[in-house]
Amino acid sequence: MIDLRRLNEDADYRAGAIRKGAEPSVIDAVLEAESARRTQMTAVEDARAAANAASKEIGRADPDERQAKIEAAGSLKAALGELEEGLAAEQAKVDELVLGLPNPAHETVPDGGEDAFRVELEVGERTPEPVLDHAAIGEKLGIVDTERAVRMSGSRFAYVLGDAVRLQFALVQYAMSKLLGHGFIPAVVPVLVREEMMVDAGFFPTDRDQVYELEKDELFLVGTSEVGLAGIHRGERLDEADLPRRYVGYSSCFRREAGTYGKDTSGLFRLHQFDKVEMFSYTHPDASWDELEVLRTLEEEIFTELEIPFRVITVAAGDLGNAAAKKYDIEAWIPSQQTYREVTSCSNYTDYSARRMGTRVKTDSGTTVLHTLNGTAVAIGRTLLSIFENHQLDDGTVAVPAVLRPFCGGLEVLGSVHPDTSA
Repeated sequence: MIDLRRLNEDADYRAGAIRKGAEPSVIDAVLEAESARRTQMTAVEDARAAANAASKEIGRADPDERQAKIEAAGSLKAALGELEEGLAAEQAKVDELVLGLPNPAHETVPDGGEDAFRVELEVGERTPEPVLDHAAIGEKLGIVDTERAVRMSGSRFAYVLGDAVRLQFALVQYAMSKLLGHGFIPAVVPVLVREEMMVDAGFFPTDRDQVYELEKDELFLVGTSEVGLAGIHRGERLDEADLPRRYVGYSSCFRREAGTYGKDTSGLFRLHQFDKVEMFSYTHPDASWDELEVLRTLEEEIFTELEIPFRVITVAAGDLGNAAAKKYDIEAWIPSQQTYREVTSCSNYTDYSARRMGTRVKTDSGTTVLHTLNGTAVAIGRTLLSIFENHQLDDGTVAVPAVLRPFCGGLEVLGSVHPDTSA
């Protein structure tokens, strides 16, 4: 949730929310509700002070005055109860309205929608159109089987087989090894979480239609280990000396892909189930923008070392998710489509999620809400397909990037798997 005091006092902060699509009327409604809550809070505090004073008077009263004092204290206590109920109602109203406000866009984020991004960097030579696209490569070598997966689970699922599995876990080990060297703490996180975690991490209510729900158990399948990493210090206070505190999470992830009917239906690009290696940082508010550049640099290093051509873009304000104040996308070159496609990203959530989570930092000058950031080191499926197409050999096989070979037993070329296809 955003800083309501700053929203009321800082015109640039308010403008950043409007650039992300917040309606001025909604902002005004939130601020009016917050003003009413503060007025009610003052009334409650005054009534509580009066009730406490009246209770103390009982003990000091003469016997013939005690009953009157007791009755007066009882009346004040009853009035306090009514005011507290009113405060709870005002707080609930603020909580409901504020969920509709996005984290304001940073001043360096361009205006506009999906196509208004700013290109920051291009690395590598664009690979010519390959003999086969990644879906055909997977089918030819027998290392990706979507037909059998469809029979079992429906569209947008896949079996990954043979050497592709070795390559997948080489990617995980490579990314983990790299990030451990930068002080990241490895974590395997829960992928089933409660609703309040999805709200506090910044995914609900805006992305609810993309999330699988287990209604009977009141649990939700996460689309990223970011949710679990954001909640690991929920309600805690970290010491400034321990920051930045960096985690790297590995998990399977789940996404309904609502609204994408007919898009990327073959291969590994847009699956309902996929795996990711995710970076997450807790930082002092003064250091979060530097930390965003650290995450971006690590993502750039990974795709440079994988020898995959890519570009970095700054996402425009109108295309940012609710929680991000700024986001970089790493887009890999996909030769079969002759275009760049997003494979990873990194974002600064500033205090948006931490404020909801109640995660704070203790400094010499007091305690304040810290900042959180996240970035995908490797989205396995999208990285595999980028390797398939950019490292395709003339015979349709795939060379393993040199940086991954030590993590998959020296494997240099993905071998063919041809399971029995008879019924």
